[in-house]
Amino acid sequence: MKRSTIYILIFSMLITFVGLLFLQLRYIRINAEMIENQFNESVQRSLFQTVILVEENEALEYLGQTLDGVDYRTDNNKLTTLDADDIKMPENIDSVTDKLNLTSKELKKPKIKLSNGHGKATIEETSRYLQEKFRQNFSRSKTILDQAVFRWLKESDNKEISERVDFEELNNILNKLLSSNGVELPFYYSVVDKQGKPIYKCKKSFSEQNLNKSNNVYTQKLFPSEDSNHVAYLQVTFPTKQNYILSSMNLLFPSIILIALVLCIFIVAIIIIFKQKQLSNIKNDFVNNMTHELKTPISSISLASQMLQDPSVGKTPEILVHISKVIRDETKRLSFMVEKVLQMAIFEKEKSFLKLNEVKINPLIKDIASNFSLKVTSKGGQITTNLNATEDVGLIDEVHFTNVIFNLMDNALKYSDKPLLLTIETWNEKDNLLISIEDNGIGMHKDDQKRIFEKFYRVSTGNLHNVKGFGLGLAYVKKIVTEHRGTIKVESELNIGTKFIISIPILKNY
Repeated sequence: MKRSTIYILIFSMLITFVGLLFLQLRYIRINAEMIENQFNESVQRSLFQTVILVEENEALEYLGQTLDGVDYRTDNNKLTTLDADDIKMPENIDSVTDKLNLTSKELKKPKIKLSNGHGKATIEETSRYLQEKFRQNFSRSKTILDQAVFRWLKESDNKEISERVDFEELNNILNKLLSSNGVELPFYYSVVDKQGKPIYKCKKSFSEQNLNKSNNVYTQKLFPSEDSNHVAYLQVTFPTKQNYILSSMNLLFPSIILIALVLCIFIVAIIIIFKQKQLSNIKNDFVNNMTHELKTPISSISLASQMLQDPSVGKTPEILVHISKVIRDETKRLSFMVEKVLQMAIFEKEKSFLKLNEVKINPLIKDIASNFSLKVTSKGGQITTNLNATEDVGLIDEVHFTNVIFNLMDNALKYSDKPLLLTIETWNEKDNLLISIEDNGIGMHKDDQKRIFEKFYRVSTGNLHNVKGFGLGLAYVKKIVTEHRGTIKVESELNIGTKFIISIPILKNY
């Protein structure tokens, strides 16, 4: 896949995700605003109904007090008002209604008698009589209401809010009206003056911290239809309003989880795409490098065989020895490279493929160093061994473990720009045997240290163009050490050197 195609795919996925996220967030915001507006409307309607009902109750109270002062024993049914101190408030609104009903019952019903002798004159007389009675009743009722209103306007203007409002009754009215309008949340209410000073606070216990955090204070003026000297406001706060709005949108939470899941899939897809692209590039480099590496020994063997077949070339013993040596060396080189390629199959196996035996590791490392010393000394280098581990028996596969040590020493020789000083040490830590292989080579960057155990990855060698390989050596080393239930780490500084430290478990009491 081309790089441009990958970027177009990533851009398309990003635009799709951003668009989906934008639409979902916009839908959530609109839904939250709608729920909050419905809640605010219900609360405001409840508060308005509350103050209206409080005002009507006060008016009914004054009406009841006025009815208590009516004297029906007089012939003219005149209203007799009592002193304000002697007025008793009726127990409830029904008592006022009873008095009004009583008044209507006390009125004498007119007797109508139709006479055949008088005809229409009797009906007209009766009609005038009823109209007159209606005017009298209406006048008396209007007088009662006018007197009640007059007393209400006169006395209420001089009363404090605490004298005009029964706060226990106010609490009951609030509870009933909020519930009837669908608001079932716990609330805190208070009555304040126009400067905001509290006149009354309800006894419900809410933490002040929650109340301060809640900016959802609903305010409604008490007695809104009058212009009084003692202005007061009813304030109601719902500390759990935000939780209510969130709980009302609980059906939207699965969509949020799905969006988060889509985001995770999007990120994982991008990572996999880049890894696959990187792996594809590495494999292409591997094929090109392998082709170049195999071409050289094949060409040498082909040339040697042509020399043997060419009659013009003398077949002296010296020439035959030389040609046979070239064929043998190049064949050995070709076999070594084929073996490296076949090591790739090891990485695909999940189960253990090792033949483990109890082996003393110090003598094994000493033999490997002795065999490898010829290569090092031929280039002016030196190998030093400090095998200080007192317990060196491990359960290992001798062939593969030998390849691990050999690969690490061979890398040290390859990546050296001066005579190699190679130091091999062993020591014990707790129940492990540690093996250190340290060189004075070119070293490596921090970024390279994180990736050197990856398949096909090769460290840049700068001006060292003679370094050959497929990038499988250290990946093979890591695989074998892990199969031995061990660990390997690297310490390196650029232009100073590199140290590999292997740790494997040991067998005690051997």
